Amino acid sequence: MQTHTKNILQVGQDLTTAEKAIVMVHGRGATSEDIVGLQSHLPIKDFAILAPQATNFTWYPNSFLANPTDNQPWLTSALNLLGDCVNEIMQAGISTENIYLLGFSQGACLTLEYATRNAKKYGGLIAFTGGLIGDKIYKENYKGDFLQTPIFIGSSDIDMHVPIQRVYASTNILKGMNANVLEKIYANMPHTIIEDELKQVNNFIFDAK
Repeated sequence: MQTHTKNILQVGQDLTTAEKAIVMVHGRGATSEDIVGLQSHLPIKDFAILAPQATNFTWYPNSFLANPTDNQPWLTSALNLLGDCVNEIMQAGISTENIYLLGFSQGACLTLEYATRNAKKYGGLIAFTGGLIGDKIYKENYKGDFLQTPIFIGSSDIDMHVPIQRVYASTNILKGMNANVLEKIYANMPHTIIEDELKQVNNFIFDAK
């Protein structure tokens, strides 16, 4: 039974000296090097940056809208790998209030799923085109209190991978768990990250003035 090999790219500040950290999760077919390229667009120069690499460049084989059992054992392994990243950061003395999670596409889905299963006060969550995972919303998987963690979800009204209805449903779950959610739906946006999303994230998540 094959699962993800623990392979985490670490850049930015050293975990032993950083006061804040961010976990950046790439999309299907991409790499950890791809996603950390976003650091030049975000005010995270003082952060430790951890970017796990998916084995075979995909976190789980099927659509995030498939029944979760159809994406096993990869889905559980991927969630565990994100947990390993968070635990490694905490073991370095950084509290969850100073831990940020960011993902794009498949990585955004994984980021939201992990955080909502482990809701607590994070520094912030950033989901570029994603939603909670499953053929339906499995509310029983989600527990905890986000304690007003700021969460940004940006998506397109026509995205071929992430239906807008799942974005809305995910936002409702997050708000019901006491998250401070900024949801931005863009008309005709391609499956990418656009400049306005980065601007919204910088202002809402990182309070960059």
